Amino acid sequence: MSAPQRTKARTATSFGNVIEYIQDRLYLASYTTPPGPDTPFPYPRQQHQSPSKRSSKAQSGPVSKGPKVHPPVYFTIDNTLLYNAFHADFGPLHIGHLYRFAVQLHEVLGDPANEERGVVFWSLADSRSRANAACILACYMVLIQSWPPHLALAPIAQMDPPCMPFRDAGYSQADYVLNIQDVIYGVWKAKEEGLCGLKDFCLEEYEKFERVDMGDFNWVTPDFLAFASPQVKPVHEIAPNSPLYETLPSTIGEVQRSSQLPGPFKNVLSHFVSRNIGLVVRLNSELYSSSYFTKLGIQHLNMIFDDGTCPPLSLVRKFVNLAHEMITVQKKGIAVHCKAGLGRTGCLIGAYLIYKHAFTANEIIAYMRFMRPGMVVGPQQHWLHLNQSTFREWWYEDTMKAKLAEMMPSTPTRSPHKQRYVSNSQTYTPPNGSQKRTALGEIESNGQGNVGNSIGVQEDNLPVPTPGQPRKTSKLYGNGTSMRSPLRNHENEPFVKAEARGEITRTEGETDEEWHLRQVSRRTASRSPMTRADKERRAISMVTTKTSMTSTTWKYGGESDAENTAPPGARPKTPSADKKSGSGAGSITMGKIRASPSRRSAEAKPGVRKTSGRVGSAGSALARTKPT
Repeated sequence: MSAPQRTKARTATSFGNVIEYIQDRLYLASYTTPPGPDTPFPYPRQQHQSPSKRSSKAQSGPVSKGPKVHPPVYFTIDNTLLYNAFHADFGPLHIGHLYRFAVQLHEVLGDPANEERGVVFWSLADSRSRANAACILACYMVLIQSWPPHLALAPIAQMDPPCMPFRDAGYSQADYVLNIQDVIYGVWKAKEEGLCGLKDFCLEEYEKFERVDMGDFNWVTPDFLAFASPQVKPVHEIAPNSPLYETLPSTIGEVQRSSQLPGPFKNVLSHFVSRNIGLVVRLNSELYSSSYFTKLGIQHLNMIFDDGTCPPLSLVRKFVNLAHEMITVQKKGIAVHCKAGLGRTGCLIGAYLIYKHAFTANEIIAYMRFMRPGMVVGPQQHWLHLNQSTFREWWYEDTMKAKLAEMMPSTPTRSPHKQRYVSNSQTYTPPNGSQKRTALGEIESNGQGNVGNSIGVQEDNLPVPTPGQPRKTSKLYGNGTSMRSPLRNHENEPFVKAEARGEITRTEGETDEEWHLRQVSRRTASRSPMTRADKERRAISMVTTKTSMTSTTWKYGGESDAENTAPPGARPKTPSADKKSGSGAGSITMGKIRASPSRRSAEAKPGVRKTSGRVGSAGSALARTKPT
């Protein structure tokens, strides 16, 4: 090539911001055309040391060897590691791509011919290629070289223009984006939690079973497998007592020898048995019979909800509980699928991983796409983002309950909550119980009967799901049913209403003294339980003295209970000095008295009975006198 042609080639080759990733060794760059030996490479200028140092004076010229002297070696993956897009998505590259990239990079760095040369990992100058190249190199540094995330992301921050963010695999307009930082922190978090690593990763198995014709499934974590729904007849449940049930395969050998099952389903059944899958959760309509799994000893559960929608929180809570018990107690894996194993599957798996490992929504979406491209589609991304704090609160609540259960003695002397005993239709507090009034509970109702809706995010706040899911035909959203679900399970509510604790609420205009007096009256009336026989015998002697005669009135049964209560808003009256009664036979003289409840209606004088007015046992009669 002549000098003018070489100059013209250099002018046509434009390079972007060449970034030094590892000093004097590894660089990240992008070019509009493939670089060659004549492509100018701007090595970073050597920093001159202070003139006062002897080492600076000893250097009489440029170094005679090193990567800054020899031309660099270029390599790229643009034409070898391709992302299989569903629609408009273009990345990030998955873990299988990372494995192959690491092998290729190590070969280039370990080549003796490149020992004195810089290594340039380059991509085309379009925004999608630049984003995938920068992301795969940062993932390599975090997952293989064990760099902290901030160091792996620092060189990428120098890219000009900035990298293009990633989008979902749906056919709708992208309104939720993920950037390289989300992917790097998601992969780093999974590595720290022991969910992701290349030590036990099998590239051949990953690339084999991710294909649709081989089963279309991927391990997201060591405990969760996501896969597309198999399609095989029959689709109805086969009863164990049916003759057809006996023909179903019960071992891996019988599965492989079966002539009725398609190849992808054979791979699914064989792999699940060999890898200790204990539960299969189906989220879409029936396309196969669950008896194929149960005959192999694998539990099967349906949690079906509409395609392209978000699950109700009550269903998510049930899934989280089942998954946690299966993983921690039974030590088995869980396989989850919907139609394609992407959207609805990603919602439930992502919810549990946020619950257990405290991922952020962006981190878990990015990490799941790194393990299985295309997971979580459309409004499901916003749903995970809006409910991520709820899932973490569930973990905190469950953890605290478990700790409290461990701290409780084997033979508890006192219940952690205030108990109320019931005896003969009366409620009372045990004598050794605490008399301190408990605080009011949290307000849970807005006056419209929406009790328990105190956690989560209302589905009404989500954007309308758009039609079209990857690997599916277009389907209009919704069937006229409401997607609203209860946002908090009432059984897990840590607070108790004041009414449930038997508290007396304060009426409008009531003073502190009046309210406290009703409280004391309520408690005092609840301390003396009676047997049924005593209740029938209980009587109130009401003595009225006129001249020299005494008339006694007895009231039986339930009327006696009216003495222990006061009408709402009743105001106490200061009793006047008692007049001496007559010398009627059998009369009991008392210093201070209150009007009997049986005479309030006649006298129209409301009053409150003194708490110390009751004397004797529950079976003895109480007599009160009325002054003449």
